[in-house]
Amino acid sequence: MRVDLLMTGILVITIAVAVAGFTLIARRLLDLRFGTIRTLLAAALVLGIAGPLMRSFIGMVDPDDPGITPLWFLILAAVCSLLAGMVFLVIAEALVPPGSLPGPVELVRGLRGRMVRSRRYLQITRILVRHGLGPYLRGRAPDLGAPSSRVRLARSLREALDDAGVTFVKLGQILSTRGDLLPVEFVEELRLLQDRVASAPWAEIEPVLVAELGGPVAETFADFEREPLAAASIAQVYRARLKTGEEVVVKVQRPGIAAVVEQDLDIVARLARTLERRTRWGRAFGVGDLSRGFAEALREELDFRIETANMAAVAAASAGEPVHVPVPYPELSGRRVLVMERLEGAALGSAVPEGRDRRELARTLLDTLLRQIMLHGVFHADPHPGNIMLLADGRLALLDFGSVGRLDGALRAALQRLLGAMDRGGPLGVSDALLEVVSRPDEIDENELERELGRFMARHVVTGVAPDMQMFGRLFRIVSAHGLSVPPEVAAVFRALATVEGTLARLAPGFDIMAEARAFSARHLQEESTPIRLRQAVEQEALSLLPMLRRLPRRIERIAGAAEHGRFSLNVRLFADERDRRHITGLLHQVLITVLAATTGIMAVLLLGTDNGLQLTPGVSLHQLIGYNLLVISAILALRVLVTVFRQDR
Repeated sequence: MRVDLLMTGILVITIAVAVAGFTLIARRLLDLRFGTIRTLLAAALVLGIAGPLMRSFIGMVDPDDPGITPLWFLILAAVCSLLAGMVFLVIAEALVPPGSLPGPVELVRGLRGRMVRSRRYLQITRILVRHGLGPYLRGRAPDLGAPSSRVRLARSLREALDDAGVTFVKLGQILSTRGDLLPVEFVEELRLLQDRVASAPWAEIEPVLVAELGGPVAETFADFEREPLAAASIAQVYRARLKTGEEVVVKVQRPGIAAVVEQDLDIVARLARTLERRTRWGRAFGVGDLSRGFAEALREELDFRIETANMAAVAAASAGEPVHVPVPYPELSGRRVLVMERLEGAALGSAVPEGRDRRELARTLLDTLLRQIMLHGVFHADPHPGNIMLLADGRLALLDFGSVGRLDGALRAALQRLLGAMDRGGPLGVSDALLEVVSRPDEIDENELERELGRFMARHVVTGVAPDMQMFGRLFRIVSAHGLSVPPEVAAVFRALATVEGTLARLAPGFDIMAEARAFSARHLQEESTPIRLRQAVEQEALSLLPMLRRLPRRIERIAGAAEHGRFSLNVRLFADERDRRHITGLLHQVLITVLAATTGIMAVLLLGTDNGLQLTPGVSLHQLIGYNLLVISAILALRVLVTVFRQDR
């Protein structure tokens, strides 16, 4: 029994040493690391054929011939076995690249995720069927020619999105701002998702409050109403009063919403990748980037600490403006709870009381948003009617800062030039300014882009033509058709302007947003043209140029002196970048290894075809033995080149 255990241990140790030796040799010769599973399979192949090869090669040696040693044949058999394992690795690298198949851990996680997604798919399917959308899933859509049919479908879609959860509610809210894509019946119905979402019961909300506050609700608040003031897709808002007497509102995140959002975002991301891979319009619109931007924005909205910081940033950007931003209480707020100042008034989504100057309110709102975008670079990115309140004193207030856009100075300057060019009506200026805003490809037909923008301006940016939602959709289509990529920050600006256009249309029908934007531009230009502003701008530019101006005379003197004495020269360094040197070195290595493999292979073939030389066995001469070894070396070098070709840089 002990002998059997000892033999088993020796066998296991031998196999382990052989596998480790093969792994080290294969990595060294091929200069790459391989996965554990394919390395073990290759090592098993080597161990499986090594014994038969050695017996076969030793059988070629005459045991009675004292001049022939079997050592070289044993080495040749071992090298051939090693070569077989390396061939297996290269073939596996070509047929099954690394990452194309999941590992055991990833496979288990993938199965679990697939089961979770399948349950979510079934849940969403049941919701759609329950709201009468089953025929659309089967591809048998009824006739929607009549307005009443579109109204019924829009209501069913809104109710289904509401039941499906926060991700689909947010998707519906975004679609409600896209009048360029959807009929008016759908836009009007989906707008109800902005302020008419079913509320969660208090029994589900209270544990969230207790966990975030670190104790019972009564320890922090003197009074807390359990009926929500409003229910949104992510959170619900409650009235409360602090122990110190301040009237506040408390925004509480819906329980368990983060996990559901992650599942839904995974589904949205997979669908976007499929559309981008299989459809031309998906690639043109960059639905992959759009889904990633949507996911990033939604994840930010789930962290109320970010919203607290956003409120402070927008409040600073709106200082001195007639639009109010509620004051948050950071010490009482957390990731899922936000406590802020209570404002008395009504949401702009409801009817504006009589006696209010609707056009003046619309002008104030647009002026504030444009100042946030163009002057301060921090702006409310979702100004739909549910996020705007009309206070009792007649002022407007902004709510819900989960989505806030930010622009740096360069983008703000480029946008100002774009709006100025559109105001002047020159397609060439608009084209040049647009190419400063977006990310342009290497090749672009600027003449065709200029003509497209000219037709766009003739249709939408003329006196007497009121802009609509189709204006922004048309501009996005022009940008996408020419292969231009809109940065996420600029896309947030267009989305905010498109959203506020719909808000202004409901607040003051017939409000000319382009005329007001031109008036804002004129006022801003006038403000920037005052003597004080001009002097400040000149002083800032002079201060930035002063260090260069101080060094300029000395540099000019050195250049002039060198030219006078004939020492003026130019020093050009090729391949100064380390990445260029590595690339060229890698190519030279590949070429050198390829030449060596070809040369060694040719020499092996020549030696194998030679009949002269010392006969080691009746069928193998010394020249042929050397040829076999050279052939193995040639194969190893060729495999190293091939595996580098197959292995993509990941």
